[in-house]
Amino acid sequence: WIISDVAFLKRVQLRGLPSFGFLFDIDGVLVRGRTPIPAARAAFRKLVNPQGQFLVPVVFVTNAGDCLRQKKAEQLSHLLGISQDQVMMSHSPLRMFKRYHEKCVLVSGQGPLLDIAQDLGFCQPITIDTLREKRPLLDAVDHDRRPNVLVSEIFVPNLSVSVVLFGEPVRWETSLQLIIDVLLTSGYPGNPYGQESYPHLPVLACNMDLMWVAEAQSPRFGHGTFMVCLENIYKKITGKDLKYEALMGKPSRLTYQYAEHLIRAQALQRSWEQPIQTLYAVGDNVMTDVYGANLYNRYLQETAARCSSVLVCTGVYDPHSEVALPSRDSIAQNVFHGHRDFSFDPALVEPDHIVPDVDAAVDLVFQLENFAPH
Repeated sequence: WIISDVAFLKRVQLRGLPSFGFLFDIDGVLVRGRTPIPAARAAFRKLVNPQGQFLVPVVFVTNAGDCLRQKKAEQLSHLLGISQDQVMMSHSPLRMFKRYHEKCVLVSGQGPLLDIAQDLGFCQPITIDTLREKRPLLDAVDHDRRPNVLVSEIFVPNLSVSVVLFGEPVRWETSLQLIIDVLLTSGYPGNPYGQESYPHLPVLACNMDLMWVAEAQSPRFGHGTFMVCLENIYKKITGKDLKYEALMGKPSRLTYQYAEHLIRAQALQRSWEQPIQTLYAVGDNVMTDVYGANLYNRYLQETAARCSSVLVCTGVYDPHSEVALPSRDSIAQNVFHGHRDFSFDPALVEPDHIVPDVDAAVDLVFQLENFAPH
C-alpha cells in the first residue's frame, strides 16, 4: 500500500509539472520596435509564480543579431526579468561552430560586432569598417567617401578565411562591395578577381527575414533582403550560385534544435521530471515562425516530441490581407518570401493555431495542455 500511495503521489506531482515549453518570437509578438504590445504583460503574468519564477520553460527566439543576448534580455526587462540564458539571438548557434573560432573571419552587420563575435567564441574577427580603413580604394560607390588623394593601402595577407553575416548593415553598398571582393579573391581584397575562387570561402549567415515589423505601418527590409542582393550580385558577376556553409535564425532547423536544447536545459535546472514533449512556437511571421516550426515538426516526427506553430496577429501577419491566409489553396498562390535555399511547401506555412495576440496564445496552450500550475 505504501508503494502504491507513493506512485500515486508521484503521478499527481508530475501532473502539475510542464511537459511543454514556449518559444516566443520578440518583434511583432512582445514588442513593436521598442513599444511593448499590451497583451505581452498579461501573458507574462500567467507565466510566472508570485516569486517571479517561470512556471514552464521559456526561450525567447529572435532573428535579431545586432546586439549581445545580455542586451536583448535587458531590453525585455520592462516586461519581465529574464535570464540571458533564455534569450536566443539569430547568431546564438554560432557557438557550436568551433572550427571557425580560431580563424580570421570577416563580420558584417551593425551593432557591437566585435563584442558579439568574441562573445560567440571568435578570436580574430574583422569588421567591414576595419577592412575599409585598410583598403580605402575599394569603397568607391559614394563619391564623397573616396580618398581625395592617392593613398597607400595597408597590405593584409589572407584577410579572411570565412565570412559571417550577422544582419543587415547600415551602408549596404560598402558591405556588398567588400564581401564580393573577399569572396572573389579568396580573402585577398585588392587583388584582381581570380578564376580559382570557386568554391568560394565559407559564408555563414544569420537571420533570413525578408522583412520585419517595427513602428512603421508596413514591414521593413530585413537581412534576407540584403542576402538577396548579395546572392544576385555574386551570380551576375560569376554565373555561379553563392553557397552558404550554414544558415541560422528562423526558419533554420539548426535554430530550433538549439532552442530545444535550451528548453530542456531549463527543465533540468528546475528539476522538472516530466519529459518535455511539445514545443509551442509563437510568432507573427508565416514565412519564418510558422514555416520554421512546421519544418522542425517534420524533423521530429520520428521522435516522441513535436513542435506546434501558433500565429499571432500583432506583427507581420495581417488577417485582413491576402498574405498567408489560413487555407492551403490561398497560400499556394502567394509569393514565397522565404530564403532561396528553402523549398516552398504550402503545408509548411499553415499555422496549427491562429490567435489575436500572445496573451491568447498562452491561454490556448494552457487549455490544450490542461495545465494547472501549482
